[in-house]
Amino acid sequence: MAAENRRLKIVIAGEGGQGVQAIGELLAEAAYRSGQQALYIPNFGVEQRGGVSIAFVQISTEKIGFPKFQKADLLAVLSPRSVERTKGYLKPGTIYLYDESAIKAPEIDDRTIGIQGWETIAPEAFAKMEGTEEGAGVRPPSGQGLIRRGVPAAQLAKAELNPRVSNVIIFGAIVSLIEVLPLEHVKAALEEKFAEKFRQRPELRELNYKALEMGLEAGRKPAANHG
Repeated sequence: MAAENRRLKIVIAGEGGQGVQAIGELLAEAAYRSGQQALYIPNFGVEQRGGVSIAFVQISTEKIGFPKFQKADLLAVLSPRSVERTKGYLKPGTIYLYDESAIKAPEIDDRTIGIQGWETIAPEAFAKMEGTEEGAGVRPPSGQGLIRRGVPAAQLAKAELNPRVSNVIIFGAIVSLIEVLPLEHVKAALEEKFAEKFRQRPELRELNYKALEMGLEAGRKPAANHG
């Protein structure tokens, strides 16, 4: 996807508790550290009925003039009910990255989330809800000339690491797919975002780096067919 003088438009969507906003923050931080322009806008809380959390990210080699956009170059969907909420951002050629894990995503309504969104209040409250029950994975929409890339992030995290780092696997896959963020700046963004957690529990650094590598590897696999 990499190109000179281009603005990449990215949407990430999932349930409260899946770390959607953390992915958005990490992408923007890595872009900033690499000398690029970056803009991250979170969208969660009562405006998103049903607890769906959405992050909007733009990365550009030039000044970003408009904070909003209509269509995404890459759309990452982490839960089944986020599919319908994000259909409007699709266009022919959009990379549709989705979590194909056969694990039920946590579903939290707005009465639980409140206006702030889960990541600003108590992420620990969702620990037992992530990656514990079998269920249907995300099914991407048909047609529209999409480039579909399925990654079993929640399943991989549950089996080999920890369910809480499935979002870092998705983050790594996005990094591989957009091809504009140098690895050293991606790692620096992780260190910045989770500095306090890494200080308190050093073993979390290795866990997150393993999740990142899993995601990077998943993103390097051959692209799925258009359709």
